Amino acid sequence: MFSKTTLAAALALAAGGAHAALGAGGLAFTSFNADEDGFSLVTFVQLAANTTIYFRDDEWNGLAISAGGAFNTGEGQHTWSTGASPIAAGTVIRFSAVDKASRAASIGALTSTGDTGLNASAETIYAFLGSDAGTPSAFLAAVSTGDFSVQNGTLTNTGLTVGVNAVSLTASTDYAQYTGPRANQTTFDAYRPLVNDPANWLILVGGDQAGQIPDTAVFAIPEPSEYALMLTGLGLVGWAARRRNRAQR
Repeated sequence: MFSKTTLAAALALAAGGAHAALGAGGLAFTSFNADEDGFSLVTFVQLAANTTIYFRDDEWNGLAISAGGAFNTGEGQHTWSTGASPIAAGTVIRFSAVDKASRAASIGALTSTGDTGLNASAETIYAFLGSDAGTPSAFLAAVSTGDFSVQNGTLTNTGLTVGVNAVSLTASTDYAQYTGPRANQTTFDAYRPLVNDPANWLILVGGDQAGQIPDTAVFAIPEPSEYALMLTGLGLVGWAARRRNRAQR
């Protein structure tokens, strides 16, 4: 049978980092719509109540934050307040019509300034923590239709990496959304490379995609009780096998 230590370790694994601190890869973009001017993302950690997260589609200059790293100007800045209640890991949040006065977040509140329209080509959106929308302290995730090139928004000195905690979509993408698994991984960490792989996305180039509605189904991992039952079952199987082996000697 499994020891208490083994069971405790497995139950900790089941949490999948859900209560980890928010940092790079804590969020991941799950949709992008240049025609509706919206996007969505999943949180892989529990977001504390009244957390403030910023989004910008201005280009990052590629310098380290401590060495003068900054965004250029002229595009959109968004401030998202998560609201008065914690947001559970695995939750998908949709941000719609961010270029209009009717802009909305499916959870919390979104305020925006600047040229907030999104482009199908050469567009990069960064999600980050900071003291304000112009002073990032930690980058969380990014999505790009510009290959994260220097002129279209680089990942240099952001702490983000394509395929790990940033996703690079096809140039001239009008609409894209993640269509991969949301229910067959054992930890939230295991979802990150899946969500940040464009091979797991539906990508539409051309046409009017403003009416597309992104999937906001949650990302799930087994509950700790399910792990306990699984481990108990495995322990019984192992015990029965040992008994058979002893009987055959």
